[in-house]
Amino acid sequence: MSSYYFTIIGTKDAPIYELEFSSFKLSSHQIPGKSQFPPNIKEILPFITHSSLDLIEESQWSNNQYNLGKIDSFYGISINAFITQGNIKFVICYDNNSANSKYDESSIKQFFVEVNDLYVKVLMNPFYSVNDAITSPDFDLKVKLLARKYL
Repeated sequence: MSSYYFTIIGTKDAPIYELEFSSFKLSSHQIPGKSQFPPNIKEILPFITHSSLDLIEESQWSNNQYNLGKIDSFYGISINAFITQGNIKFVICYDNNSANSKYDESSIKQFFVEVNDLYVKVLMNPFYSVNDAITSPDFDLKVKLLARKYL
């Protein structure tokens, strides 16, 4: 069972949404949806995400696709990224315990695409400004449902 840390980073390089969860594939000794990162890794996940921003920006200009795929690996944690049309960055960190990484890459890509659709709907809200924290319980629930579906 893989654990994930998903973050949406605004244009000012500050997180506007964070979610930590595990794969919803059942295991006898683990709770589905509850992250299984070790405590020493769990506390540095925001720093891993933030340190990957330079690599994301470097890849952004050399790659003409929104989905950047796997951009880095750190302490056994893989980092995938996606850039929106408005330069908002989606970053997901996950442990490398998964045996089928090709499936993970396509699932993560589909997860990013559907979260991007949700984010566009947030942007269409007249009461939301770019770079504000996303605090909507509906957005949070829909992201969790997408996580359950794809990851």
